[in-house]
Amino acid sequence: MSIRPIVITGNPVLHRPAARVTKFDDSLRELIADMHETMDASHGVGLAAPQIGVGLRIFTYIFENEDGVAPRGTLVNPVLTTGKISEKAPDPDEESEGCLSVPSQAWPLKRAGWIRIAGQDGNGDPVAFEATGWFARVMQHEYDHLDGKLYVDRLNPKWTKKARKAIAKEQWGTDSSWLPGVDEDPFGH
Repeated sequence: MSIRPIVITGNPVLHRPAARVTKFDDSLRELIADMHETMDASHGVGLAAPQIGVGLRIFTYIFENEDGVAPRGTLVNPVLTTGKISEKAPDPDEESEGCLSVPSQAWPLKRAGWIRIAGQDGNGDPVAFEATGWFARVMQHEYDHLDGKLYVDRLNPKWTKKARKAIAKEQWGTDSSWLPGVDEDPFGH
């Protein structure tokens, strides 16, 4: 197992749909172990394979929840169904998200309060569950990565303008990354 660099917005792998996993083998399980180690070292609640430069439909998560779902897991080739998303403006104090691939930033975003997700684990066995609240938010956030979207791509116009300005100020390029446990933690953990 090893910690992998997390790529930052601007890297092409983050902005294109990821490919389905077709081989469930030791190589895949090693990648998943690296993803969990990287997620833990970065103090993240989720990590999608594109965030470490791998264009495959995989994400890991660690999130205590009240939905009866194991707090740590992996989803391969997931399919997501969401409940309705409110039309109200997001509350900056209650609905702000951050992302390991947009380090040190957080912006408010409306998400569905309920989801159903189904996919496979690292062995190819079926996994399916429902999630609510912040756990549902985590699932939607990580799933977006698999479709080539970052949470900043979903912000309303007011917050999009602010986020673009903040991202431009950082001057991140197509090869920008940070290494959890080595580089300064951009979230101050």
